[in-house]
Amino acid sequence: MLVKTEAIVLHSFKYGEQKLVVDMFTRQQGRLSFMVVLPRSSRGQLKKQYFQPLTALVVEVDVRPSLQFQKLVNATLLQPRTSLLCEPVKISIGLFVAEFLCHALKGEQQNELLFDYIASSIDWLDGCESGYANFHLVFLMRLSRFLGFYPNLELDDEGERVMDSMKRNEDSCYFDLRAGTFCNSVPVHRDFLMPQEARVLLLMMRMNYANMHLFRMNREQRNRCVEVALQFYRLHLPDFPDLRSLAVLHDLWA
Repeated sequence: MLVKTEAIVLHSFKYGEQKLVVDMFTRQQGRLSFMVVLPRSSRGQLKKQYFQPLTALVVEVDVRPSLQFQKLVNATLLQPRTSLLCEPVKISIGLFVAEFLCHALKGEQQNELLFDYIASSIDWLDGCESGYANFHLVFLMRLSRFLGFYPNLELDDEGERVMDSMKRNEDSCYFDLRAGTFCNSVPVHRDFLMPQEARVLLLMMRMNYANMHLFRMNREQRNRCVEVALQFYRLHLPDFPDLRSLAVLHDLWA
């Protein structure tokens, strides 16, 4: 079946002399893998630069579900990246986001709302000139809504409003990472946040791309937030690994 759809490149690596193995998340078909044969001539339609992480493409695909690698008939740039592939800080953020998505979207089927969220977020980062230090925090936590395990920020484990519970006794409001809820007593397992970090999580969940520049964090605080977010994902997604790009991200904004 020949399908034309928008796609976001997640990962690619060289296979032999003229081939690339490419993973993409597409709007109409979900996650797909391709064995792409690069033309020997620069006049060919498929360009190697098309397959850099987070590149937005329009692809024509001969979809055959029984095959491990789908046939890529054609690919064109949907929207050229103006800064994401050339500014060092954005490159580091982009590589982290791409590696994260490569694991978080494993086996993901068609989900147009999820695709649109990812595409619009990447477009926003590419066009933003400043104030994007917290981008990856907002991106990770809001993505969980589309994957089905967004934290419950309204009610705690006793049915009380979280904000009321914190105001009443802020030193006894924990966050259960497994259940994704705030609670008034220490969970029986060790996957939880102490009250001080639970308050930070609630603050972090209030951030969006428009207001995140107003939330001041130092490097240690920001790194701890991303570690908590990744721990949350590991608890809810099977076999979610440690990310190699995290070390580079930790060194930003000294």
